[in-house]
This record gives sequence, C-alpha cells and structure tokens, in this order.
Amino acid sequence: MTTSSNAVPHALLHNLNHNKVLHERVVLLTVKTEEIPHVSNEDRVLVEPITGEFFTILVRYGFKDQPDIPAALELCAPMGLTFNTMDTSYFLSRQTLVPRLGKDMALWREKLFALMSRNSSSAISFFKLPANRVVELGTRIEL
Repeated sequence: MTTSSNAVPHALLHNLNHNKVLHERVVLLTVKTEEIPHVSNEDRVLVEPITGEFFTILVRYGFKDQPDIPAALELCAPMGLTFNTMDTSYFLSRQTLVPRLGKDMALWREKLFALMSRNSSSAISFFKLPANRVVELGTRIEL
C-alpha cells in the first residue's frame, strides 16, 4: 500500500533492500477518499498495468464508506486481476515519530504529537487487512 502511485513506496524499497527479492506479482495500491458520501462498487477500483506482473490499483471510497481492502481486491476480478487471500501479503510502511531538541517546535509539542501518532488506530484494522498477512517495515522520523 502506498499514498502515491507516482513514487516507489518505502515498504517496497525496504523489502527489496533487506530481502533482495521482488515478488512474482507486485501491486501498488492507493486508497483515495472522495468528497462524496459513497462510491459505488462499479466505480470503486481502477486497475492499471505498468509492465508484466506489475500493477497499480486505485481504490476509491466516499467519506461515509468503511474501507475494506480485501473486499475491494475482489472487485478487480472482472478486470483480470484475481487475489487469493491466503497468498496475498500486504506490505505497509510504519513511521515512528521521535521528538528532537533544538528544532522550531517546542519539545512538549513534539512529544504530544508523537504520542498522538502512536495512539492512532492502525492501518491494519482501519483497512480490514488480515493481520496474519501484513508485513510492516518501519522508519524513524525525527521531528
């Protein structure tokens, strides 16, 4: 999963750097929340092949829709892209925010911001991803 389909996701770079492998099929999945209450299933997914077994998928939700990525991936079947739930792995980037002295923001504000970030809901539960199929690769970011 990635926030932008125009760049290589950090999770893909970290996995490639660490494991020295690229999977047989790679899908860069981006979720976009639209400014309408609901997006119909017919308009929910857009699949674009990049090359060979490399694809981008844009999944659109309305602001009242509950994101469900496995259900959205099932909607790709009519476009020729099928997914087996037990063979699909989700690679996510996890960013840990670390307060740092001597910057523009007051230290107490940095600590509060980092605490709020740690306490936010996880992407796994928000997107209804199967927890046993998720790989999170992390990065530490100094505030």
